[in-house]
Formats: sequence, C-alpha cells, structure tokens
Amino acid sequence: MTTKIYHNARCSKSRATLAILEQNNAQFEIINYLETPPNEAELASLLSNLGLSARELMRTGEAEYKMQNLSDPSLSEQALIQAMIATPILIERPIVKTDKGVVIGRPPESVLTIL
Repeated sequence: MTTKIYHNARCSKSRATLAILEQNNAQFEIINYLETPPNEAELASLLSNLGLSARELMRTGEAEYKMQNLSDPSLSEQALIQAMIATPILIERPIVKTDKGVVIGRPPESVLTIL
C-alpha cells in the first residue's frame, strides 16, 4: 500500500499521527509540506478525496490567514488553493493518503480508518 503523510515535525498532532503509522508498521513517505508544498493538482486531489473545500482545509488561526485577508468570502476556490500553495503553513495538518483514502490526522487516530 502506498502511504504519504503531509507532515510538520513541529506539530504535535502530526508527530502523533506519524507515531501511529510507525506502530502499525506502515510503509510511508514523509512529505514535509512546508518545504515541499503540494502542487495545484495534488492539492485539488487531496481536497476532492477529503470532501472539503479549500476554505475548510485552511488553518484560519494562522497570522498569514489574517494578513492575506483570506476570510474574504468573495475569494474563489482557486484563489484559496493558490494561497495555500504559496503559504503552505495555511494547510491543515497532518494529511495522510493511502490506497484506501485520505484523512486529516485530527484526531491522530483517524488515520487508522485508512490503514
């Protein structure tokens, strides 16, 4: 099974999700999405598989969210996706993708549903 975790080592939920993957002997690829953000197609695919809009995947408490005025309801889905690509700290984390589906590791145990 192909497994990817979009990971931020500074995030406790991301570290806990990674630990669950390790405890379950999952073979996985770690993508430090702050250094290597998903491209537009990857992010659109993740959103589709999660069943979320771009706004629903955004970390609205981040300073960058406020600085870029991303709460503006007139912003298009495309504009929000571009904002997340340009400023990946805005992407909710961790995201785990397997052949069985995609989940956000909040709570970390949610990853068990796709292992």
